[in-house]
Amino acid sequence: MSSPHFTPREIVGELDRYIVGQNKAKRAVAVALRNRYRRQRVEGDLRDEISPKNIIMEGPTGVGKTEIARRLAKLAKAPFVKVEASKFTEVGYVGRDVESIIRDLVEIAISLVREEEIEAVKHRAEEQAEERLARILVERDLPEPEPPPEPERPAQGPAALFGPFLMNQGAQEAKRPRASQSEIAEMRDRIRRGELDDEKVELEVKDSSNPFMTIFGAHGMEEMEFNLRDMIGNLPGGKGRTKKRKVSVPEALEILAAQEAERLVDQDRVQREALKRAQESGIVFLDEIDKIGGREGFKGADVSREGVQRDLLPIIEGSTVNTKYGPVKTDHILFIAAGAFHVSKLSDLIPELQGRFPIRVALDSLEADEFKRILTEPRNALTKQYTALMATEGIDLKFTDDGVEAIARYAAEANRQAENIGARRLHTILEALLEELSFTAPERSDREFIVDAAYVEKTIEPIVSSAELSKFIL
Repeated sequence: MSSPHFTPREIVGELDRYIVGQNKAKRAVAVALRNRYRRQRVEGDLRDEISPKNIIMEGPTGVGKTEIARRLAKLAKAPFVKVEASKFTEVGYVGRDVESIIRDLVEIAISLVREEEIEAVKHRAEEQAEERLARILVERDLPEPEPPPEPERPAQGPAALFGPFLMNQGAQEAKRPRASQSEIAEMRDRIRRGELDDEKVELEVKDSSNPFMTIFGAHGMEEMEFNLRDMIGNLPGGKGRTKKRKVSVPEALEILAAQEAERLVDQDRVQREALKRAQESGIVFLDEIDKIGGREGFKGADVSREGVQRDLLPIIEGSTVNTKYGPVKTDHILFIAAGAFHVSKLSDLIPELQGRFPIRVALDSLEADEFKRILTEPRNALTKQYTALMATEGIDLKFTDDGVEAIARYAAEANRQAENIGARRLHTILEALLEELSFTAPERSDREFIVDAAYVEKTIEPIVSSAELSKFIL
């Protein structure tokens, strides 16, 4: 079952494997993803007129807003970029160029498509790398050829001075001996058997260092840095620079396989496919959208926030952004915005921006029951992660049912006493709970460690009961 053919119910089912609850948000993104597939099947000019229904999620921090968007993009195998809207207010009056969001999306699409293409030619590249390495190893041990004698040159005349350059009368280089196919085949067998794993070989590798470019990198300088790097790379002597490295045979195989894969991949096709994928299936997640809330009539920073909203409008409603790979239309990019909206309200966004997010979803706060499910149900549940980490030290870590309930109860209590940070509270609780075990694990003689309600209460109760301690630790 390929990802574009998932039904909305199947998409929700896939999201359920990693995210607990929030069914309204899951249904909204599932419909949005399915509508993309439906639009591609519409025939005629009407297909271009169907625009994505952008989504805005409202809910406290740590309830799964970002995770829903990230998992959706992974499920759809779509280019995905997450950006905090508030960072566009940090520099100058308005901030960074908001079009950099689309340029970042294209870069991610390029990486995504290139990885797929490299994976497709992986076996062929490995075979060619083996043959190259075998040839290098065989010819390295062959005797150096003797240089041919220097040809006699006339004592005078222009040919004597310019002949080696204009008339090709210079000394010819001696040809290196070439390895036979049988020698290469024998060397390949030795490489595959691992007989040469400890040997070192000298390779020509690409020199990508550009130390004088490190002066750039401040906000707003990203495009200048990329453009200057490309320009310098295309100057004579800048492109294709190599340096020699001495590496082991297994590492040499990896380097040569990567070089062969780069040669086999059609870079023009990668760029065309990446641009198409960014335009047709790209997902932009605008986090902290509430931090740029500010209406006309406000003074100070609110003016800058409203400026960011107006800068975001064109790319959300559909425009063309120029990138170094070509122009990208944003008409069919799906924008998912999210914010806690504790201080500002959704209505504080300018009406034009509100209108570009027709689907609004309120996410629920998490309580002890949800925390208990989060600790046990998802494929990447925290209890499973800690169990796997301790297993690498030979420790059999076990969480009892009453221990999980106690952790969930203390997490909910800590969220009520201090700031409500949602499921992220579970990370701080478990780190405090397992700090002693994590520190002493390599030296412990007892290979089993049980986390039950009694242990949780003994460890966490002093922290939660102290208001001052809970403020800093939890």
